[in-house]
Amino acid sequence: MNDKTRPQEPSEAALIGPPAVELRKITKTFGAVVANDSVDLTVSAGTIHGIIGENGAGKSTVVSILYGFYTADSGSIEINGEPATITNSADAIERGIGMVHQHFMLVPNFTVLENVMLGSEDGFFLRKGKAATRKELQRLSDEYGLDVDPDAVIETLPVGIQQRVEILKALRRGARILILDEPTGVLTPDETDRFFDILRGLRAQGVTVLLITHKLREVMEVTDGVSVMRRGKMVTHKQTSETTREELAELMVGRRVELTTPRIHVDSGPIALEARNLTWRGTRGIARLRNVSLTLRAGEILGLAGVSGNGQSELLEVLSGITPVQEGQVIIGDRIINKNKPTDPAELRALGVAHVPEDRHKRGLVLPFEARENAVLGYHAGSNTGEGRLLSPRALQGHCETLMERFDIRPTNPKLSAAGFSGGNQQKLVMAREIEPEPSIMLIGQPTRGVDIGGISFIHAEIMARKAAGCAILLVSVELDEIMALSDRIAVMNAGEIVGETSREDADYRQIGLMMAGVSGAGDAA
Repeated sequence: MNDKTRPQEPSEAALIGPPAVELRKITKTFGAVVANDSVDLTVSAGTIHGIIGENGAGKSTVVSILYGFYTADSGSIEINGEPATITNSADAIERGIGMVHQHFMLVPNFTVLENVMLGSEDGFFLRKGKAATRKELQRLSDEYGLDVDPDAVIETLPVGIQQRVEILKALRRGARILILDEPTGVLTPDETDRFFDILRGLRAQGVTVLLITHKLREVMEVTDGVSVMRRGKMVTHKQTSETTREELAELMVGRRVELTTPRIHVDSGPIALEARNLTWRGTRGIARLRNVSLTLRAGEILGLAGVSGNGQSELLEVLSGITPVQEGQVIIGDRIINKNKPTDPAELRALGVAHVPEDRHKRGLVLPFEARENAVLGYHAGSNTGEGRLLSPRALQGHCETLMERFDIRPTNPKLSAAGFSGGNQQKLVMAREIEPEPSIMLIGQPTRGVDIGGISFIHAEIMARKAAGCAILLVSVELDEIMALSDRIAVMNAGEIVGETSREDADYRQIGLMMAGVSGAGDAA
């Protein structure tokens, strides 16, 4: 079934009565920045409505106004046909609005019941509150199909179940309008499918869902309607059944966008990097890497899939020299790196290894530094910084201007601090710095995290260009679509181990998802 013929199943509430949400002429400024410019939004009751847009388009601001995090400078809100003044989250909750954040707001060492009960304890000794909450959890689980063990401790639960708890928290407070901010960012494909079933169940019970996402495939699969924002303005509203991914992408960016990166065939060359039996333990002695072995070949992309927190971060830090090898070894050319022969990032750069870290703020940039300074971090002893021991401002300026033009980094102001750029342009700055020296090996972590659809297309093209130039690339991403689109081989990590590997041609989306979730035996079929 294609996108345009997918059936819609809004609840009966969508066909009668006033809209669940109506925003009129909402305007919000932060200093000189107009985040929302006279935004209109109407969401029918009992429907799933997507709100999409590039980074900085204003979509998060508009739902934050709806939930009371911000107050609009002007405009009006109606909830279920009644004028509503929402100045804080308590006002929103009273109006039946709930919000599930991208990063869960749960106490890890509390049980499900204790997390849901927070804020409604009903007395110091908790017995009465616990009994009432347990009864209400059972009712909500039965009504919405949200089966969760109330006595399970949060930190022992998979992220998909934790997300159910967040939804139950909102429903427990009486939410009939549910705002979901990038809800699938930490889910496996199988968990995402189950999550969509939950959304459909909520819709069938008359709950209105606002889905904030950048994943067009999800918009097409689960929403009834979609609104597109660009540069603070509302561009259009569409019935999902009457649009396509390609049209939505063009509306978001304002130009045609290639949603698929053309694959480039390159005959793989010799092994450029090899890891053998890497094991690494954290401060408590818990193994975060368990006997990990892999090879990177010239002209090849090895995609490393997995749910965040399963050892990918530790592997990148060991391979890039940030963290020393504890057990096992890494081989690059004639250089053997192990516990007795350690290395550091500077030596690895000299060996032709570039590293795009997963967290650009923590590892990739110094946010108060100017763009031209960040453009040479780690490479400040090279020819792009001027002659002599002191850095030349003129050389830094010229080098950064060249990178900004080549990599379409905006605004084109080398003297602007890194903090002044959007997330997508910060990522481009890091990518530009690491690609420009033409490394023979690239370790790339989450290359498009927080990047809008136009930036994703650009970054994917640059990665493919490095592959065509013969670079050996390790690509770590929680986005399985990204792994499938770019990789020649795919390995899957779970609980610190590589649990399976397959070629791109033989890769099965569902099977990889099961391996990501740690389903026993899933790797055998791959």
